[in-house]
Amino acid sequence: MPLATAVPQVTAPNTAAATRSPGDVDNRAAYIGFGLAYVFGHGSAALSKGTSPLLELPAWLPMALLGAGLAAGTVQATRAALRAQRGAAGPDLLSGKLLGASWLIGFAALFLAITGLSSAAEMPDLQSMLWPTGSGLIVGLLYVSEGAARRNVLHYSLGVWLALTSTAALFLGTPGLYWVLAIAGGGAYAVATVLEHRRLGVR
Repeated sequence: MPLATAVPQVTAPNTAAATRSPGDVDNRAAYIGFGLAYVFGHGSAALSKGTSPLLELPAWLPMALLGAGLAAGTVQATRAALRAQRGAAGPDLLSGKLLGASWLIGFAALFLAITGLSSAAEMPDLQSMLWPTGSGLIVGLLYVSEGAARRNVLHYSLGVWLALTSTAALFLGTPGLYWVLAIAGGGAYAVATVLEHRRLGVR
């Protein structure tokens, strides 16, 4: 028997599959949901707010579009995290649960901070500026934490970008901050979706 036929053929494992850990999260659906929320929610606010609005839209519409997109993105992010945790070991499973709880803690703290500040300053309209920018800050910092814990540089970098651009947008006032959130935030999510596709090695 020839030696070539006697030696079993070993197929090299898929590189992308080999480098992915059991707790790795596929963030594409969540990125799309959050990205659409930024583009349509903040985009419609940018068009309809300010002293000279470009469009006359109902006051509730931008918030409704933003809320719908954020809800869809949150659901997708939760589903992806739960799927990833099925194959995770004990320490990774605990890290995932703690990171999930951080979302509730972060937004609860943001609610208290914005409500208290608006009340103390007697400026209720301040909430319309602090909620969109503060939400971007919280989400960005949570992404930084998740990226560090999961060793996901893309997720970490997206968090850094969202945190910095969201807070810098405060310098522009209304409607400038909405333009920054829609373009810089929505564009970042679009780029991250493409890069996430490549990171996971999907064919």
